[in-house]
Amino acid sequence: MDSDRFLVAIGYRGDTFHGSQIQPNVRTVQGSIVKAIRKIGWWSDGCLGMSSRTDAGVSVRMNLARLDLPDAVSSSVDDRRVLRALNDHLPEDIVAWGARRITQRSPSRPVISRKYYYRSEISRRWPNEVDLDSLQESCSVLEGHHDFSNFCRAEEGRETERTVNECKPWINSEGRAIGISVSAQSFLWNQVRRMSSAITSVISGDVDVDDLRMALDNPQNTVDLGMDPPEGLVLWEIDHASLGGLGLNSEPDTTHFSNAPIGLREHSIWSGLCKLEMSTMIHAEWISQYEKF
Repeated sequence: MDSDRFLVAIGYRGDTFHGSQIQPNVRTVQGSIVKAIRKIGWWSDGCLGMSSRTDAGVSVRMNLARLDLPDAVSSSVDDRRVLRALNDHLPEDIVAWGARRITQRSPSRPVISRKYYYRSEISRRWPNEVDLDSLQESCSVLEGHHDFSNFCRAEEGRETERTVNECKPWINSEGRAIGISVSAQSFLWNQVRRMSSAITSVISGDVDVDDLRMALDNPQNTVDLGMDPPEGLVLWEIDHASLGGLGLNSEPDTTHFSNAPIGLREHSIWSGLCKLEMSTMIHAEWISQYEKF
């Protein structure tokens, strides 16, 4: 059956789902989208695919859903109607905010690049006073093509070499370093969270920057530099050749971000506020992008 293909920009809150991929007996992003498509009456086997996999707790400003619609349906809908129909049937913690009709031969993956932000100060080890030179150096070490075996959760049969296009400090609206931003064509499982933990270890004085180099240069020697929690991570944007720049060149609004307290108990309490601030940032972005469409 002939069909037209749409790429739909999807955002969702990570704290309300058990990850993006369908899993039995738990609520997932893909499962919720499948339910919406079935309610609309657009479902057919193989009509949906997700560009990026995200774990439970990881929020998303922009993921891409590939949606193939039969000609009988696609001839009567445009990008706006696809969005309206999806949002009428999606739960409130998922928003479809952008769509493009593309050629059937255009794959939903691979993409040109993915960009993540990680709010590293959600870790208690993140110092209140950050040495920016040390942070920048640590980020730079992780740029380029490397074997990231020591910075991921290995999956059997999956190559562990990746090219990180950019890793740099995330500076908030007050000029304070709060984490990192990382972009690459593709990432390994838990890679950004492990990169953040490794960088935090350096700037907190637990390890030296040369330890990062050693972990990269000697992937056969297992080194565990920790992994930061998923709630600090957000998949920010995906650059796809068929989207014409949809969703790109937007910066996170951090004007509402609070400062992390020094004490351990105070930090534990503050981490709940941090999660709310991350959710607020995501919701504001959805509204901004949806209004542009």
